[in-house]
Amino acid sequence: MFLRAKVRKKDGKKHRYFSVVENRRVAQNQTVQRTVLYLGEINDSQEAIWRKTLQVFDENHQQYTTLSLFPEDREIPAESSDSIQVKLSEMELRRPRAFGNCWLGCELWRQLRLEEFWEEKLAEKVQRETVSWAKVLQLLVVNRLIDPGSEFRVHRQWFDQSAMAELLKTDFAVAEKDRLYRCLDRLLEHKAALFQHLRECWQDLFQAQFDVLLYDLTSTYIEGPGEEIPKAKYGYSRDQRFDCKQVVIALVITPEGFPLAYEVMDGNTSDRTTLRSFLAKIESHYGRARRVWIMDRGIPTEEVLAEMRNSHREIFYLVGTPRSKVRQYEKKWLDLPWQKVRESVEVKVFAEAGELYVLAKSEGRRAKERAMRRKKLARLLRKLRAMQRSGPRRDQLLLRIGAARKEAGSAFRFLHLQLPREGEAVTRQSFEFRVDRPKLTAAELQDGHYLLRSNLVGENPTVLWERYVQLAQIEAAFKAMKSELGIRPLYHQLGHRVEAHILVAFLAYCLLITLKNRLQVLAPGLTPKAVLEKLATIQMLDVWLPTTDGRWLVMPRFTQPEADQAILLHKLKLELPQQPPPRIKACVPEFPPKALSL
Repeated sequence: MFLRAKVRKKDGKKHRYFSVVENRRVAQNQTVQRTVLYLGEINDSQEAIWRKTLQVFDENHQQYTTLSLFPEDREIPAESSDSIQVKLSEMELRRPRAFGNCWLGCELWRQLRLEEFWEEKLAEKVQRETVSWAKVLQLLVVNRLIDPGSEFRVHRQWFDQSAMAELLKTDFAVAEKDRLYRCLDRLLEHKAALFQHLRECWQDLFQAQFDVLLYDLTSTYIEGPGEEIPKAKYGYSRDQRFDCKQVVIALVITPEGFPLAYEVMDGNTSDRTTLRSFLAKIESHYGRARRVWIMDRGIPTEEVLAEMRNSHREIFYLVGTPRSKVRQYEKKWLDLPWQKVRESVEVKVFAEAGELYVLAKSEGRRAKERAMRRKKLARLLRKLRAMQRSGPRRDQLLLRIGAARKEAGSAFRFLHLQLPREGEAVTRQSFEFRVDRPKLTAAELQDGHYLLRSNLVGENPTVLWERYVQLAQIEAAFKAMKSELGIRPLYHQLGHRVEAHILVAFLAYCLLITLKNRLQVLAPGLTPKAVLEKLATIQMLDVWLPTTDGRWLVMPRFTQPEADQAILLHKLKLELPQQPPPRIKACVPEFPPKALSL
């Protein structure tokens, strides 16, 4: 890298503009140059009317000063007392850190007006607090969006490796370890107000509607001392971590993915016990309205569905049913004609006891279910053949069969087994197995079929099916929270901090879904993760310029966006902010001479 000066004449005067330029070697031993940092103009003219000034923060006096910069090969005018000379030949670039993705996270925070909301809710009455709690929370949420980690990791490592100090206009005090944890103690009481605020934002930004709601539950497990909190219980683990205690999270979102509310429940909470309370919660917060609730088959009970059908309020539902219902109503749908709703999806419709039933048949789902069953069945047969060849003792054989049955799941029911009697040796004659072909054929005939039920008796079946497949949105929300936003595992020792950790992840998901819906309109085909990764390469560096009086001028500058990054920002209708103001330091912190000694 080197410093380039470009001279331009403007209004009869010469102006010199400086940039940091990188040489790149390309094919055929050629070299091309790329501008990395633009530093701007440094004065050439000595006439005060043409002199360029800038605001510089003086760290010694803790105040901003207006200074004129001159290179060392130009003399400072005698009448100018507020000027300094810099040694351009001794320029240094220090402390590269992430800027672009952090800036985008802060921009999404601003679009949701979360800064105003949390400044009001977390207004600190104690005068000794020097950092806004809203900025501390913003730091935690942006970290959760970009590079999920613990509060201690934010304090120890991530804050210094990011440009959040410049973006938040604060110093390392915002990332003080105890301050990050104490911020979590102040969040939960404002959860209901946050839901209302976000609902208004979704309406203003995306004209979101809340007449169709998706409802589902998931779990996230806890490790360490957090297992002692009251809500931590053993239960059905969606993460397959039955060895750990967990909490259950119930979430309500719109078909576009906008979250409306969530609740943290005991880890052993049954899905079937949660719906009634959530119906009341949504009505109390947002009033009574015509709403359609879309759920998976394991959530509502028959009693709750009957209450929704018989209620004088307009509460409607669309829910899946157990596979046994398909066989139970076979006489109802067997002779009905199929209606095509998509290229590979067909439906049949019939009414029963005030409800509309929609039987759907998907070729894609049929192929997937059949392939999964055959894969498990083939693996099971290979294990049984290996047991038959090895000839273990009978007790050991039973143990191996039990382990294979657990792994095979429902595929095990398609086998007929002949086991050796007690005391009998395991041979090919005493231990035999075969596939139950008629039973397997009957099951394959039902592959790809699933039955929906609803009290929207006058609705078009195509609309009902299209609404039901939107449940994939809530599954995507849970996947994003667990994978991209790192909500699991939970390590906090206090119950309210566990829930505050989930609230931080919820806020990060709000930023993520905001970006996702922006991309669908302005740059379809791009994912939020791809955009964050693309902008992460815009780095911020500190340009250190020594002055002739023994001080250093430090200029934080972010790198110029590449062509594809500039196009992306243009598509998203975003503009990078102005470069941060420079500052004057008395001296350079020297590297300790014995720091590398062992």
